[in-house]
Amino acid sequence: MAIKLASLVSVVLSLGSLALADPIPATDYDVIVVGGGPSGLSALSGVSRVRRTALLFDDQRYRTPPGEFRALAREQILEYPTASIVNRSVLSITPIGTDKVSAFSVMDADGQNHTARKVVLGTGLRDVLPDTPGLREAWGKGIFWCPWCDGYEHRDQGIGILGHLADVVGSVLEINTQYSDIVALVNGTQTAAGEAETEKRRPEWKKQLEVWNVKLDNRTISSIERLQDGGMVQDKADHRQFDNFRINFTTGDSVERNALLTNFPTVQQSSLPGQLHLNMTKDKIAVSSSSMMTSLDGLYAVGDANSDGSSNVPHAMFSGKKAAVYLHVQLSREDTASKISKRTGLSPSELEEEAHRAIGRNLEPQWDAVMSRR
Repeated sequence: MAIKLASLVSVVLSLGSLALADPIPATDYDVIVVGGGPSGLSALSGVSRVRRTALLFDDQRYRTPPGEFRALAREQILEYPTASIVNRSVLSITPIGTDKVSAFSVMDADGQNHTARKVVLGTGLRDVLPDTPGLREAWGKGIFWCPWCDGYEHRDQGIGILGHLADVVGSVLEINTQYSDIVALVNGTQTAAGEAETEKRRPEWKKQLEVWNVKLDNRTISSIERLQDGGMVQDKADHRQFDNFRINFTTGDSVERNALLTNFPTVQQSSLPGQLHLNMTKDKIAVSSSSMMTSLDGLYAVGDANSDGSSNVPHAMFSGKKAAVYLHVQLSREDTASKISKRTGLSPSELEEEAHRAIGRNLEPQWDAVMSRR
C-alpha cells in the first residue's frame, strides 16, 4: 500500500507541476506591427533580425510623405524570411491572453483575424490643418512641421511660421541657426487675449522675437498658392530644395515665402488607442520610457503616437527599435519560463493544494485508512 501511495503522490505532484506551467498561446505571429511609417518599419526590422515572425499592417496614411525612405526600408526588411507586410488597415485589437502571458487578436479591414503574442502601435499623429485653400495640397512639400526633418533643405531661404502667436517663439528657437529671414504669419491671433497667453507661456516674448529680427504679420490668411515645387526644382548635390509660396490675405498685399513651418494641433491618427482604453497623456499614448510598453501588457506604442517626448524620424526609428528589443526579451523570458518545471521552489502546502486541484480530494479516505493501521 505504501508503494502504491508513493506512486500516487508522485503522479499528483507531477500533475500539480504541469498545472502551474504558463501556457504559451499558439498564435499566427510573434508580433504584429500596426503602422508603416519610420517607427513601425524600425520595429519590424528589429524583431525580424532576431527571427521573430512578424506581420506589419500599413494603411498608407502618413503624417509626411518620405516615400523613398519607406520604399527602401520595405525592400530591405522583406529580405528577412520572418517578415511580412500588407497594405491594409486594422479595425480592432482584442486581448486574448491570460494574466501572465499576453496575446492579441487583430482584425483587418477585410474582416480577417490574425493573432500575435505582442502588438506594436506605430499609428502616428494627424495634424489638424485649417481649411486654408492650398495648405493641404502642399502639406509635407515645402510646408512642414518638423525643422529637423525638412528644414535643412530650405536653409538660408525666406521662411514663414504658420500658427498661433504663442507658438512663434518656440519655433524661432528651433530654426534660428538655419534662417535669418523669418516672418510669423499668426493669422489674427495677435489679440489682447493672444498676447496674454503668449506672455504667460513665453515671458518677454517680444524681446525674444526682436533678437532674431522676426517680423509679425497678424492679417487673416485667405489662401496659399504654390508658385514653385521644390520637389522638381532642387540642387541634389547641395541638398537644397527651392519651393516658393504666395500667401494671400483678406486685406493688403500678398507675401512670398520659400518654405512654411507650421504649429497646428495634433490628434491620434488611429482610433485603436481609444478602443483599447489605453492610458493617455494629453493627445499621446502613455508609455514606459524604458520599454515603450503601454498600460496594456504586451502592447507597445512607438513614434509620434507615444508620450516619450520627441517627434521626428530619428526618434521614431529609435523608439521602434527599443520596443523591438524589449518585446523580444519579454517573449524569450516567457518561453523560458514555460520550459522550466514549476515544481522547483514550491512549498509543501502549495504542492498539496496543487495536487488537490488536479485530482480532487478523493484519496483522503485511503490515506486516513493507511494511517489508522500504523
